[in-house]
Amino acid sequence: MTPRTFRLILIAALALVLTSCWQQRKTDAELGLTAHQSAGRRVFDDNCARCHEAYSTRGLQGPSLHRLFKKQYLPSGAPANDERITSTILGGRAKMPAFGNTLSRAQLDALLDYLKTL
Repeated sequence: MTPRTFRLILIAALALVLTSCWQQRKTDAELGLTAHQSAGRRVFDDNCARCHEAYSTRGLQGPSLHRLFKKQYLPSGAPANDERITSTILGGRAKMPAFGNTLSRAQLDALLDYLKTL
């Protein structure tokens, strides 16, 4: 095998691995989000996505939020309901900062609506 052939095979294999691992982000329309849920997705992208995955079960710096409202309990052991999730978002928990002084009530409501779609 020539060095050029080896490089071509290596590039093709790398391209195959990258395309199979990388998924294109779905649009709000593809996810069937309402305008309010789309606003919540933007809040999530701006404030939560750096630490939490939305559509994957893998965690980042914080736990995945995939199927958050479909679970009985949060990773902390607290019930997975509006009250506890709102409390965690506003007051923070462990390494998670508080967003009570960052998010408006409208942003919080939109975020909760979006999280329920995960």
